[in-house]
Amino acid sequence: MNNQTNSNGNSNHQTDIAAAWLAEGQSSQRDMLASLQALKVQSNTPFHIIASHRHDRPEIFEFADSAYREPSNAAVSDTDSDDQAMFESAVSIEPRWQFVLEQAKQKKVKVLLTGRNGIDYEAHRELFSGAGIRLLTGATSVAALETIDDKFAFMQQCHEHNIPVADAWRFDNVTELKALLAEHGHQPLCVKPVTGIFAQGFWRLGKDKEAGQEIGEQYDSFEHLYFTEEKKINTAQFIHAYANSVMVHERPIPMLLMPYLSGQEYSIDVVCEYGEVLAAVTRYKTGKIQHIGYEQSVMDVVIPLIKVFGCDGIVSVQTKADDDGQHRVLEINSRPSGGIDYTTHSGVDLTQVGFAYWLGLSDKPKLADSAQKIVPCQVRSIMVSVKIEEDITE
Repeated sequence: MNNQTNSNGNSNHQTDIAAAWLAEGQSSQRDMLASLQALKVQSNTPFHIIASHRHDRPEIFEFADSAYREPSNAAVSDTDSDDQAMFESAVSIEPRWQFVLEQAKQKKVKVLLTGRNGIDYEAHRELFSGAGIRLLTGATSVAALETIDDKFAFMQQCHEHNIPVADAWRFDNVTELKALLAEHGHQPLCVKPVTGIFAQGFWRLGKDKEAGQEIGEQYDSFEHLYFTEEKKINTAQFIHAYANSVMVHERPIPMLLMPYLSGQEYSIDVVCEYGEVLAAVTRYKTGKIQHIGYEQSVMDVVIPLIKVFGCDGIVSVQTKADDDGQHRVLEINSRPSGGIDYTTHSGVDLTQVGFAYWLGLSDKPKLADSAQKIVPCQVRSIMVSVKIEEDITE
């Protein structure tokens, strides 16, 4: 039996008011729930806040009025809190989207942000819309989400619509990689997987004439093992590792070879609706410091990008400037970024801006208005700890 307590102590019988649901995200769910709790106080509107996750995450659930364990290999646990604040586990073999839909209907959910499993929900958009639920998956079609997730297909579509984007050449084996290096080795290069998050699999390639690299830095053969956060590797060493990888042999990983762009990288948090940017905050990082503001030259690339892909909800975009200072798109993440909470320091909390509108608490945001409210600032993230109780079901 998995008994859990929700620290807010709110009744789970609040079905007469609208509710907002944040499903499992990548890394920002807790911060967004905290913003929604603040919005509830500021707006003096008692909407219900629901969170769900496939794992027992009390540090997330404590910021929700109700919380659910999403279906996975383990049991689904309903951790709603009522006067007794104690609930037993409930087993479900339903697909995640179906479980969420059924609970959302009961809770009169008005807005559902799907987080990391957007495609699963998007395939059933009509069912959510039919239940009166505003579904936010990052786009409005499975095809769009699949293209966004496939970085090569994404970049090809950007080229087709004249969106400034980084070049990329796909390789699926070492022979293709060597051929691409022979063709493009006249410039600094990098590699990354066709699909992936958190810079997993990204490496800058060092100059190596034998591997076809004529231009770039010469990396020490031990450097990439010692300074792993620098993401640098000798080209010949990457080829050897890739060619002899048991992991790649058993589960092929499509990769991209790309020119390494030398300019400033930006992350842009965007509230959008059906391809229209409603509000956005730009940020770039120097060392450990995040610089928060609104950079118009970056947004000149982001605004048409969001339109092309019909982005919908709260998404994040990465751009990087080339040698000439032209901002080029790297990718869209069809969900809120891990740093969306940084926007709270700018005077424009994007979580609140989006949900206040979708819940009917405010008029439709206008980008120009929100941009004027942004106060540029610098932010340093810090690590915090919370005490959690042991989950005896795992």
